[in-house]
Amino acid sequence: DAPGSIEVNPNRISRVVTPVAGRVTEVFVKLGDPVQEGQAVATLESPDADLAISSYLQADSALGQVKANLLKAQADLDRNRDLLAHQAVAQKEVLNSENALIQAKAQVQQAEAAREQTLRRLEILGLKPGQFGQKLTLHAPVPGKVLEMSVVKGEFRNDTNQALFTIADLSTVWIVSDVPESDIRLVRPGEDLEIELSAYPGERFHARVRRIADSVDPTTRTVKVRAELQNPHGRFLPQMFGRIRHVEGTRKMPVAPSSAVLQGPGGSYVYVESSPGRFRQTPIQTGHRAGDLIGISSGLQPGDRIVTDGVMLLKGN
Repeated sequence: DAPGSIEVNPNRISRVVTPVAGRVTEVFVKLGDPVQEGQAVATLESPDADLAISSYLQADSALGQVKANLLKAQADLDRNRDLLAHQAVAQKEVLNSENALIQAKAQVQQAEAAREQTLRRLEILGLKPGQFGQKLTLHAPVPGKVLEMSVVKGEFRNDTNQALFTIADLSTVWIVSDVPESDIRLVRPGEDLEIELSAYPGERFHARVRRIADSVDPTTRTVKVRAELQNPHGRFLPQMFGRIRHVEGTRKMPVAPSSAVLQGPGGSYVYVESSPGRFRQTPIQTGHRAGDLIGISSGLQPGDRIVTDGVMLLKGN
């Protein structure tokens, strides 16, 4: 039994940043709004967008130029080979033409790579080639809710590392607890935890252990345990406080007061009432102790009447 709190599932959270510096022209969502994957959340105008388009056009033009040079080099080689066949030029001229053709092919490959790189950048930015003045559209990378936003229309954003929006899918959340070092041996990944939340007194929920920390906190001597909690109706909100209880492997069994259990050469036993005023010594197998009660794994049935006070008097008879 340990305290815990609800956190966003780190596998289902995303932060939207600007790919380039620029001015925010539109914001389409508000704090707390649900969004779908791919939904537009804001638009941005940036000089870097026109620069990317200009770079593409230059690379495309350069590719056209080197392709023309390649055609000329091929034509020169064909002509020199024909002249060599008629002994009108020296072999050296053909070799020079072949070398020029090889260089022209290499230049074409380089120009194609440069053009592909600039085109790929346009695709990443969501821009179309050849159209200046386009705005960049920022999209929600995951479905969920807008948990945080730090942007308004008209604001210029120069820091491309600062998140404009934090979007999280809350269909599942994590409950995080610091389990004492002495109890961590009981917890295993995939096991079931029983959850009680302060927001919903009297209700119990269940979560599955997903992560157990690889180290012990040196100050609190606890190990952080994270369990996944299904949240289809959105009732569980980040930072809600509650408690977790380890319930894996538990079972119901009879219990007896510790004062009723005696120890003998053959093990533990109790005195069971066989008829009014008559008792028989009955061997038992004990389980874990909880406070003043001892679990009885065998030897007793629920409802059996046993002696709990003055047991030593019976032992002496």
